[in-house]
Amino acid sequence: MNTELLAAAQAYCTPFYTQPGRAYHNITHIQNMLSALEIRRGLTPALALAVWGHDLIYDPQRHDNEEQSADVFDDWLAAASAPSELRQEIRALILATRHTSPPSTRTEALLIDADLSILGAAAPVFWQYERAIRQEYSFVDWPAYRAGRAAVLQGFLSRERIYSTPEFAGLETGARVNLGAALATLREADTEDQHGA
Repeated sequence: MNTELLAAAQAYCTPFYTQPGRAYHNITHIQNMLSALEIRRGLTPALALAVWGHDLIYDPQRHDNEEQSADVFDDWLAAASAPSELRQEIRALILATRHTSPPSTRTEALLIDADLSILGAAAPVFWQYERAIRQEYSFVDWPAYRAGRAAVLQGFLSRERIYSTPEFAGLETGARVNLGAALATLREADTEDQHGA
């Protein structure tokens, strides 16, 4: 794969990630994922393409963003004359970021771990992420958001391992601390709301 395809992908994808309303799923998220993979020497051209394509479409009111992103990016790859095998790999990688089932390949595992690396970030960065997610879901009233967000965070905490690759295993402890703190904050808010009702 040549660098021209990667450069073209970056140019094509960047406008998607600079759209208004993307408080977290923006260009910074993409750059952080690429960096997380690069510093762990896990970044391949296919992974780089999948990172660029995985959140092209992001509407928090929909549940098919990954499928939509995979379709849009595949159309672009086809127009760019990318090989069919590469297109199939990229599509599978993007769909893996739905986080609905364990990764089936090491490449999928690396992409998923990079996508979740924010969970194990330093506390100030993690809390900035939490605020950004709330901003993206500002259309949801607070009680419903609190319940939904708590379920998501608990889902990650309930996993035997959050990160499935050795490259990202060092983030496990920090992620569990961050998730536990965020859950505690949501539960405290729930208690305060009940007492105030």
